[in-house]
Amino acid sequence: MKEIFERRSIRKYTSEKVEKEKIKKIVKAGFAAPSCGNQRISHFIVIENKESLKKIADIHGYAEALREADTAIAVCANLEEEVYEGFWVQDCAAAAENMLTEAVHLGLGAVWLGVHPKERIIKHVNSILEIPEKVKVLSIISLGYPAEEKEASDRYIEDKVHFDKW
Repeated sequence: MKEIFERRSIRKYTSEKVEKEKIKKIVKAGFAAPSCGNQRISHFIVIENKESLKKIADIHGYAEALREADTAIAVCANLEEEVYEGFWVQDCAAAAENMLTEAVHLGLGAVWLGVHPKERIIKHVNSILEIPEKVKVLSIISLGYPAEEKEASDRYIEDKVHFDKW
């Protein structure tokens, strides 16, 4: 559980290469996430091509971390596989959170870079990654060995916890 509380958005990375075994473990963590009705429509694009990472950073606006990242993973859903319409966002969000947590566990830094619902970003990411029309991208997770440290903080807010009623 400590990884949940220690996870922070890490945007600066060393030049050290992320091992393929660690990438596979992160992707496996994504597949282990809950899925509405167990429909399992999440797909992941592992992005290692530095030019692709740079192009995404150029158009995104908040993705400068990709310029230093060794790898990134696009978290997607194939709507052709969808059984329970509209739940793809929740399925992909659960997968992304699992992957961010596993990255911490493996000693890596990561940051969630939102794509959906920004149409301008979606259009460019789809083009760069050659994503089919029926596939939707929720987010991109930037990965690398951290070149910055961020302290864990207690984010519990008592006033936002309600029992039985608002």
